This record gives sequence, structure tokens and C-alpha cells, in this order.
Amino acid sequence: MAGKKARRPADGSYSGAWRNVSKIILRPGIRMMMRLNWSGQENIPASGPVILAANHLSYMDIFAISLFADSARRYPVFLAKSSLFSIPVLGTVISRLGQLPVYRGQSDAALVLKQAAQLAARNDACVIFYPEATVTRDPQEWPMAAKNGVARLALEAGIPVVPVAHWGAQRILPYGKFVPKFLPRKTVQVVAGPPVDLSEFAGQRLTNRVLRAATDKIMTEVTRLLGELRQLPPPAEFYHPAIARRKLRQDLRSLQEASTSDGADRAGDSPAAGTTGP
Repeated sequence: MAGKKARRPADGSYSGAWRNVSKIILRPGIRMMMRLNWSGQENIPASGPVILAANHLSYMDIFAISLFADSARRYPVFLAKSSLFSIPVLGTVISRLGQLPVYRGQSDAALVLKQAAQLAARNDACVIFYPEATVTRDPQEWPMAAKNGVARLALEAGIPVVPVAHWGAQRILPYGKFVPKFLPRKTVQVVAGPPVDLSEFAGQRLTNRVLRAATDKIMTEVTRLLGELRQLPPPAEFYHPAIARRKLRQDLRSLQEASTSDGADRAGDSPAAGTTGP
């Protein structure tokens, strides 16, 4: 419309005043929802771009990780779909807070993450990233096999990755539930480890093999930290939903075949119909 000021494209820049207002609102709000027991903030760089790679147990853990980053004097930044930035009010808020747009309409996923990495580096963002891309489906609530996005985001711009593990948010809002249980207030534990050493991958072409190796190295550290929180040994392999479903189908097929075979054997052992004993 003529005379209407065009909205500047979101580029990760932010308003300090807007961020300060959000802290005033969110800090007490999150503390009302949960108790927090955390450690390892000294492993988060005080300045410069950084990625906090975390396990994902519940939609409530977003608040726990955000306040954890804030306790290290880093403002939490998330990757958000670019379409959200064009929504009235919401778009203005997340843009002023410096959230990073992801242009998923592009066919090249690698280019999408490369652009996100450049924005993160340019704005010294503290990016909270869930490598699994969704809440874990592992029945024992360990991290699943992760997507390669976290490695690409880190290696594209040389951004350090700090592994973060948390435990307890799933008691407030389990996956699949829609009503959180705030009372009695639950404790969420959060811990950060030293930045993952990805120097062995520096300068290499970002092939699937390189990205997978880097991703697994990151997630191994996240899982190790989670094992310390839970005081349990982590599994030797990451849970993979597709493999688990395939194994379940194979087990069911084997049980069905065994049941059919047993039925045929019993039928063969029975006296022939119509015969009588001596």
C-alpha cells in the first residue's frame, strides 16, 4: 500500500530495550513454573557466537534452557521459520528480540543452514539448537539419532558448540500432553559441558560422512552429560525411530510365523478326524 513503511527483513539484529523488557517478564515467569538446579555456565563463552546443543524431552525445556543461557549472561536465540516474521505483532516481537529467520521455502537445506550460520556469526548469537529436531521418541528418554543440522551450522562459520543436557522438564509437560502440571513445582536439572572439539573436521568438505561424524561427536557429549544427571550409564547406540519400527515389524512377523507353525504342528499331532481308538 502506498505510504506504508516497508518492514525491514529480519536479519538477527535486535533491540536491547526489547530484550531487557523480555527478561523482566520471563525471568520470574519461568521460575514460577519450575525450580532450576544448574551448573556449567562457565563453559559458555561470554561473547561471540555459540551454539548450545541440547537434548529435547518436552516443550517445557525451551524455558529451562533459555533461563540457563540467561544465567550465563547470554540471550537465548532460536531459529524460527521466516514466515513467522511476517505475522503482525508476533513478527515484530521476535524480530526485535533478535531471533534468527530460517528460509525453509528454499529447496537447498544446506544453503538454509549456511545463511543461518552467517547470521548467527554476524550477530554474536547464542543459538539454542535441538539436534534431534523434535522431542525424543526413545522409550527410555535418551537422545535419539540426531539430524546433521547442528554440525553444519557449527562448521559453516566455525561456531563453537557447547553440549547441554537437562532432566525434569518432561515431568511438567510429558510429550503428547497439552496441560502442564506446575504443582507441586518440579525441579529441572541443567548442565553444560566444555565446547566440543570439532577441530578434526575444520577445512574438510561438508559431506554427509563428515557431518554425521561431527553430529555424533556432539550428541555423544550431550548423552554423557545426561547420564551424569540421571546417574545412569547411557546406551551404547542412539535410538533410531525408523530402525525401531522396522525391528518391531520383524518381531511381530516372527511371532506370527511361530504361532502359525505351532498351530500346524498341533494339528499334525492330533488324531485324524473320524478315527476311534482300539
